[in-house]
Parts: sequence; structure tokens; C-alpha cells
Amino acid sequence: MQKKNIVNIGGGTGRFTLLQGLKKYPVNITAIVAMADDGGSTGKLRDELGVLPPGDVRQCLVALSESSDTLRELMSYRFEKGALKGHNFGNLFLSALEKIEGNFSRGVEEAAKILSAKGEVIPVTDDSMRIEIELKNGEILEGERELDGNPKIQEVGVAKVFSKNQARANKQALARIKEADLIVIGPGDIFASIIPNFLVKGFSEAVKKAKGKVVLNCNLTNKKGLTSGFDLDDYVKMVEKYIGKGRVNFVTFNTKNPPRDLVKKYEKKEGKGALVTFKNKKKRTYKVITADLLQTEKVRKMKSDVIAHTRAFIRHDSRKLAKVIALIAELGEYQNIIKDII
Repeated sequence: MQKKNIVNIGGGTGRFTLLQGLKKYPVNITAIVAMADDGGSTGKLRDELGVLPPGDVRQCLVALSESSDTLRELMSYRFEKGALKGHNFGNLFLSALEKIEGNFSRGVEEAAKILSAKGEVIPVTDDSMRIEIELKNGEILEGERELDGNPKIQEVGVAKVFSKNQARANKQALARIKEADLIVIGPGDIFASIIPNFLVKGFSEAVKKAKGKVVLNCNLTNKKGLTSGFDLDDYVKMVEKYIGKGRVNFVTFNTKNPPRDLVKKYEKKEGKGALVTFKNKKKRTYKVITADLLQTEKVRKMKSDVIAHTRAFIRHDSRKLAKVIALIAELGEYQNIIKDII
């Protein structure tokens, strides 16, 4: 049986778990990464060196790496003191490779070889990209970092995000979308990690026209001012604004309840509706796959992580989520076999 081509679209920490689990399956993996991040170590490197954002790319490379534990830990190491405090070694490494190669994508390719990555990591664009955020009162904020750092987000709410400049889609990313048997979106922050990919010229159109089925990994939690009170269908509607109504074929949804203390912690920060809900409906253009997808191990917080407060502590389980995606990828083959038997 020929290996399936699975493309994952996103950014941020959410997709790390999926890629880490998916690399254990006999599939061809491509991670297409949003290039709008300008917060934390990544933001400083963009401003000071004029490089493209390395943070999300680094996480994908580490997730797909089959190198030694030491090398993978090195790529994730954050300095705790001195002039480099808060910076991530992997981010510095990728920024240096971009300078050496003269192009971010070529630098990422070299990093993938060094880390023995099982799959490709491709930036959605090689152009410098910045997003702007329109609040529900019409005010405009500049930069993706504002989504986590500006109190006005929670107070007023976000109406939409849009690109400050017209970035062009990476040709290699478009080619992988065209070849994909399965296009997997998320998990990840809808405004910061997912939508920025579809703001790149030519990318939404490529997903619309692609032959591959589209899977949306529904988030576990909502963010106040961003997705307050969102349910599963709200996430689908948001994504289909960019790739076309009816384009999502499957949605994964977690059925396991998180520990009550974590739920209370989230509700205190994000308000009511902190957990994403799912309502049974007869008429949907997509199939909902429900399963226990929750990570049960406690997430550790690193002292040196200067943006730890933005990261989720209710997360998908790597092994569980990857198993569901691998199953969806093979559904067509099983259906053909069943028809032949009948």
C-alpha cells in the first residue's frame, strides 16, 4: 500500500503533539508553518536581525526529529541569564542558518537534515509577513504578539485579523497541498496560528482546489475575546471562510473531561465557555469524529519560558490524536475493500 501524503497546516505549540505522534506512522508528513509570529524570542530576532520567525518552525523540527534526546533538548533550550535570557537556542540556530543560506526555506531544509526530521517543514511564505488585528470597536492593533499580550483583546474582542502586507505563498508549500491525500488543520490558536496561513496569496485557493480530504482538529479550549463561547461548528465556520463552505470533511473532537481544577483555572482566566462544546446536529456537511484525545500527564512549566503564560495546559495527547488522523487517512482504502467484499 502506497504511503499517504499528510499535510499539516498551523503554527504555535498545539501542532507539536500531533507531529510527534504522527511520525511513528508510515506516512509522508509535511508541516506547513505560519510566518506571522512576532512575540517572545522570535519577535526579538525578527526585529534585531531581520529574519523570518523561527519559533514555530523549530517546534515542528523538534517534533519530527529522530535525533538523540540531547540534540532535541538542545533545540528547545532557553537561556535563563545574561543577554540571551529568554532566547531559545533553536531559534538562534535557525536564524543563523537563514543568514548562511541566504534564504529561510533553505536554512530550514539544512536544519531538517541535521535533526534527521521524519518529514518536511515548510514556511507558508518566504516573504516577511505581519498581521493586523481589528477589534470589535474598530480599533486596529499591529502584530500577532498583541493577541496574547494586549488586555484590550479580552475587554473588547477581536473582529478579524488581516495581513499588513501581501505575502506570496511558498511554491513548495503549494505543491505539497496539491499532492496531499489528507490536509490536516490545527490544532492551534485560530487567529494566531491557523488563519495567518490563509492570508498568504494563493494558499487558500490551493486548499480549495486540492484533491485531498480536509480534517480540522478542533481546539480543546477557547480564549476570552478571541473565541469566547465557541463550539465545534463555530471553528468550522471560521476556517471555511477562507477555504470555502463545505470544504472541511472531518472534524476531531475530544470527549474526555479535563480535571476540574484545570477547568476552574481556565474559567477564571477565560470566563464562561472556556471549554469548546459540541452539540449533536443532524445536518452537517462534515463528519465529526469523537474520541478521548486528552493528555493526562501534567504539563511542566519552564522558568526560562518568558511566554509560558500564553501556552495551554489542557492539551491533546500526541499518541491518541495521531492514531485518529492515521485512521482517517486510511478510511478510503478500507471503504474500497468493504465494497469489494460485499
